[in-house]
Amino acid sequence: MQPQLPIDVNPETGVWTTDGLPMIYVPRHFFVNNHVETEAAVGREVYAPALYKAGYRSAYYWCEQEAATHGLAGMAVYEHYLKRLSQRGWGVFSFVEADAATGHATVKVDNSVFVLAQGIAGVPVDRSKVCCLFAGWFSGAMDWVLQSAGSAVRTTSAETRCGAEDAAHDPGNAHAHAHAHPHCTFTVSPL
Repeated sequence: MQPQLPIDVNPETGVWTTDGLPMIYVPRHFFVNNHVETEAAVGREVYAPALYKAGYRSAYYWCEQEAATHGLAGMAVYEHYLKRLSQRGWGVFSFVEADAATGHATVKVDNSVFVLAQGIAGVPVDRSKVCCLFAGWFSGAMDWVLQSAGSAVRTTSAETRCGAEDAAHDPGNAHAHAHAHPHCTFTVSPL
């Protein structure tokens, strides 16, 4: 996949934009280390729900903006969302299945940024579900699709499999996850 993102840099402000939305470009280890330390400071039981709400809101807003920018509708917006996430280095996102009529979806994430960063550049190794940042994204995008179609159905999303957990099968190899089972699975379902 060639990341052919339209990136515009304002020469006066230095602000990067893609499709009119402001962007930030940072090294992966920088972002992941900040994420890991914030979770350690406040605890996953507090941090994960906050990330879910923020991610949900952001995905919903993104879908609304991109639908208008590109003239997309329905699941085409959600598919575009997964494509753009894949082009931005978060991982490779794809539907295993999706049904906008019922609010069900299974999203596969290959090479999650959080799984690949395990044990690199100061990121501690964690063999649990480390990709909770993504959960709200998938329900936020699905709820935008549902609401734009006039449906009252709303969804929730959870990580049901994490590539970091799969890496536990080879504890002697800190980078085994990059070759064994590098994908995560998120399940979107109606509330």
